[in-house]
Amino acid sequence: MRNIPLRRALPPTLLIAVLLAASAATANERPAGSINDEIRADMADARREVQADLAVARAELDTGNLELGQNLRFGRSDKSHDKADPLPRAEITPAGDLLIEGEPLAIDAGQRRELLAYRSHVIDIAKAGIDIGERSANAALDAVDQGLFRLMFGAMTGSLERRMEKTIRQTVEPGVRQICQRLPEVFDAQQRLGEAVPAFRPYATLRADDIDDCMRQVHQEFARS
Repeated sequence: MRNIPLRRALPPTLLIAVLLAASAATANERPAGSINDEIRADMADARREVQADLAVARAELDTGNLELGQNLRFGRSDKSHDKADPLPRAEITPAGDLLIEGEPLAIDAGQRRELLAYRSHVIDIAKAGIDIGERSANAALDAVDQGLFRLMFGAMTGSLERRMEKTIRQTVEPGVRQICQRLPEVFDAQQRLGEAVPAFRPYATLRADDIDDCMRQVHQEFARS
């Protein structure tokens, strides 16, 4: 079973199906203990793969340009904005330069500080999202990291999927709430940057009511768990 490819985007339920299919194919050929050991080995491989992929994602946030746009919209559908002409591509570099269609805007030291401060807040939020994804993936892997026959019974009855969903919700809820609680800092940094750099203002898409929308959505989502 060690040669089963565990893809980086494999959903937990599909991961279970892959493991069960491979286990069923070999269950009559190998002792249960041997199969269980291989399942645990595959789970360990999956954990290492998740950690490696997310480490790359974190590094890319630190070293890559931050693209500006609609990535900070929470819980709303602004149809009038969606129909507007698309904005020119804009990015903030790790050095604090503002690029419009790849060309750096002339800025002074104070404007660079505001650009770097805003970039830092947004990247911190993105990293918090990655942390939530990592905890969610590990929770899913923990749910399937058990004996073969118990795993098969749980998957067939649906109890494994229900337990996994509940575990993931309980694992990620605190992190999601923290992201909502940090949005006021991002909003303040956005407003300061808009005052310091007028060219940034069209890209200031986070609104004050988005913060309330974020908390409201979290409450609605996790109240069902």
